[in-house]
Amino acid sequence: MATTSEVRPVVSNEPGNLGHTQTEMAHIDVHDKAKEAELRKGFSFLSLLGLGFAILNSWTAMAASLSVSISSGGPTAVLWGIVPAGLATWAIAASLGELLSVYPTVGGQYHISYLIAKPEHARGIAYAAGWSMLIGWQALTSTNGSLAGTLITDIIALQYDNYELKRWHIFLVYVVFIAGAGLINIFGIVILPLLNKTALIWSVSGMFVIMIVVLSTAAGNFQSGSFVFTNFYNATGWPDGFAWQLGLLQAAFGLTAFDSVCHVLEEIPNPAREGPRTMVYSILIGVFTSFFFLIAVLFSLNDFDLVTTAASGPLLQIYYQATSSKAGAICLLVINIGCQAFAATGAVTAASRVTWICARDGIIPFGNFFGKVNKRLQVPVNAIVLSVFIPIIFACIFLGSSAALNAILSSSVILLNISYSIPVAILLFRGRGVLRPPGVGKAPFSLGDTWGPPIAAFGVLFIVYTTVLFLFPPFLPVDGTTMNYAVVVLAIVALLAAIWWFAWARTHYEGPKDIAALLAFARADGPGSSDADEKGEASSLEGAKLDEKSAVDTPSPAHHTPPKEIIN
Repeated sequence: MATTSEVRPVVSNEPGNLGHTQTEMAHIDVHDKAKEAELRKGFSFLSLLGLGFAILNSWTAMAASLSVSISSGGPTAVLWGIVPAGLATWAIAASLGELLSVYPTVGGQYHISYLIAKPEHARGIAYAAGWSMLIGWQALTSTNGSLAGTLITDIIALQYDNYELKRWHIFLVYVVFIAGAGLINIFGIVILPLLNKTALIWSVSGMFVIMIVVLSTAAGNFQSGSFVFTNFYNATGWPDGFAWQLGLLQAAFGLTAFDSVCHVLEEIPNPAREGPRTMVYSILIGVFTSFFFLIAVLFSLNDFDLVTTAASGPLLQIYYQATSSKAGAICLLVINIGCQAFAATGAVTAASRVTWICARDGIIPFGNFFGKVNKRLQVPVNAIVLSVFIPIIFACIFLGSSAALNAILSSSVILLNISYSIPVAILLFRGRGVLRPPGVGKAPFSLGDTWGPPIAAFGVLFIVYTTVLFLFPPFLPVDGTTMNYAVVVLAIVALLAAIWWFAWARTHYEGPKDIAALLAFARADGPGSSDADEKGEASSLEGAKLDEKSAVDTPSPAHHTPPKEIIN
């Protein structure tokens, strides 16, 4: 287990490059200008919080995915599933936030995994974290298109009693949403911070509008408190206890993707402080808004059996029952659809940044192509296009499965959770010494040595359990159209990652590029650049120096020799 005294800062790009020295600090201005030439620095804390909350989109994500839990536990799963999912998600986000506060890089969990892993395992661990993060974000982008497609076709079903839903109808709406989000990210980069602020205002105000309308129009015809808080319903074919646990997918999905803020850290001031704060605040806002919104919705419905079977879907049916007006119900649903539009734009932003990072490092094929930044538009256009194309491939699941929504939601939650758990698990195994590298001042975000380990352990254990749980099919009996294709998605991802590893990455992938410069750049823009920190860096400079030749002439991966162990 690492201790502070066993950690030493280095200036090379080796695994375990935990600190930075005055030598690196001398190059910060140069790196600053180079980075700002690539990506604009336009996110304030409010716009960053807007991005985080718009992508989490918790209350509307849980509302739009009511069909997942309404049949797997009914109101008890819809409402109380938020409690364990919220606690576990907060735990893993807070633990990742501790690491991000010390290692504030745009690669988030991918970069952090490389930095704190044992040097002999760092490349492989970072490669696995990068792939799960990359495809997890592509799957999450897919969920916005799938939910938007579902909500819009629900409107048609409510308006026209003889409407027969075809799977390709959802597919078409899905493609339009994702393609539109891609175009905004390519040509509307200047307005993205404004869009993120607007998304936050739209989402929060929209939630209150819906709550006020459904509660006022349903007044005198509310469901009982016992129904809202204790009613159980199971239409899955699974045993009751297991069915309720499957319903946790709705809450877990509504709170995932909090790492979105990590991947735009180069575009915000003081990332070591604002990154962790935004992740934790986004989850807290998501938990409380979702809990109270769902209480209001459950009190407002009057025919639960119809909600579970209506062709218009459970959410729109609840709005219709509350307002007794098709026009009123549709107007309320437009708020949810708007939230999905904002979320799709934000998801493509984060997914394209993740793709750009992984491409630059060689984690995926054609890295030179997808790792380019368009000099005129100042955005990674090729990465954005790929972040639209891959979700459209995901959309093909809708053409062959009636349980496509469950498969896409499960894939995004599982893959992103795996990427979160990797660095946090390393923190647990290696010890909290990795949070105190020499030459770095006190981190602005910390859980402390007493509470940090149990909080991290709880988050990781929850992820391990739900990763297995969410691979189960949502209904019994299982056939080709009702199976959970998330297991197929995971198998394909693992196969592609393994093929690329043995075909190229095993001998060419060196790990994240320019990691020392990225850390120095981020740490220079916040409390870590104070006088006290500079004195600490100066005192550790002597022991941090490496032989210049070994620092510059790193052996090629083809003749890779394990670097010296940084944390014993």
